[in-house]
Amino acid sequence: MRLDLMLLLHIVTHVGEVIRASIVLAVCAVKVMSAACLARLARCSGPYAGRNGLFHSALVQHSLQQDSHLRFTVFRRQLNSPSEQRHSNTRFDADSSGRPTTWDSFGIWDNRIDEPILLPPSIRYGKPIPKVSLSKVGCTSLIGQRKENEDRFQVSQMNDNILYFAVFDGHGGPEAADFCEKYMEKFIKDLLVEESNLELVISKAFLEVDKALMKHLHFSPSVPAINAGTTATVALLRDGVELVVGSVGDSRAMLCRKGKALKLTVDHTPERKDEKERIKRSGGFITWNSLGQPNVNGRLAMTRSIGDFDLKNMGVIAEPETKRLSLHHAHDAFLALTTDGINFIVNSQEICNVINQCHDPKEAAQRISDQALQYGSEDNSTIIVVPFGAWGKSKNSDTNFSFSRSVVSSGRWA
Repeated sequence: MRLDLMLLLHIVTHVGEVIRASIVLAVCAVKVMSAACLARLARCSGPYAGRNGLFHSALVQHSLQQDSHLRFTVFRRQLNSPSEQRHSNTRFDADSSGRPTTWDSFGIWDNRIDEPILLPPSIRYGKPIPKVSLSKVGCTSLIGQRKENEDRFQVSQMNDNILYFAVFDGHGGPEAADFCEKYMEKFIKDLLVEESNLELVISKAFLEVDKALMKHLHFSPSVPAINAGTTATVALLRDGVELVVGSVGDSRAMLCRKGKALKLTVDHTPERKDEKERIKRSGGFITWNSLGQPNVNGRLAMTRSIGDFDLKNMGVIAEPETKRLSLHHAHDAFLALTTDGINFIVNSQEICNVINQCHDPKEAAQRISDQALQYGSEDNSTIIVVPFGAWGKSKNSDTNFSFSRSVVSSGRWA
């Protein structure tokens, strides 16, 4: 009897050690489970994936074949019954990637934009920095009631880590805007070889483009072209974080942060005291037209521009005002560049509100241009919408009504 008890005790002890060893091995196996296995599990979750899930796991995939970009996706698994699952929303699949609707890495669920993460900047700044793909940027330019569209815009990947966005609103003919569209990026790119300060680069590029345009127009067979000019608003985005904007004239740049419009430019008009004083010191004068708008020497509505060489001795300069800031993708939804065909009708916060209603940047650009035309804009209207990490966060179902009401009552019809 005693031998049987001792044998039983020995067996129980041995079984306990085996169980403990099995648990240790299981824990080790879980710890070494690769991200690829987790990703496969996410893809196979089928109908249990949805918006209201309680289990969130970040899946990070790195592919050397994708220019060292880190693909960061979030899998949301619904633990409720299948009857509560969200219907698939496939309205925004611009790249036809066929990626499951549960992979939400850029913006919010209804306005998601699937983008990779920039690996080097993310490591440098210690947080995920989404890559802004040019294919997701929205751009629209309408002729309005004019005979010719003198607006120009450009969006490009300047180099591996800098994106270039620009709008030019020409006057006195399209020659100046055409020249800036063709050469501004080149001048900036050449200056970047020796200068890393983006504010200095933009300032020098504007002045050099202005000088080059003067030489170009002097050899132009069209005599009136010597009086052509243009606004210029340029934005450079480096490493997905550093945003630098430079401008002359009245084309604007605006950042939507936490649903509020943050103005990045200030119009260069004779209404500004500092601008008016410079014009007067240089021998120029200010007159007002029949609409009560001030003009330099009775001709130009702005105090800074590229071109307008007949007014250069009167204080009209091509030196831009610049602004630099760091993006916070958790709060910053988009950057918008606009010409005065839009700005004359819609203020910055109205633009912000309307764009926040839109599903993607291309729809947003088209809607803003259409609204400006609908509510009385007679000028050319151009807009660029660049989405950032908080795209869609500030969506408000009441915006459509408040926009139309505020435009009608704004009094900007003079």
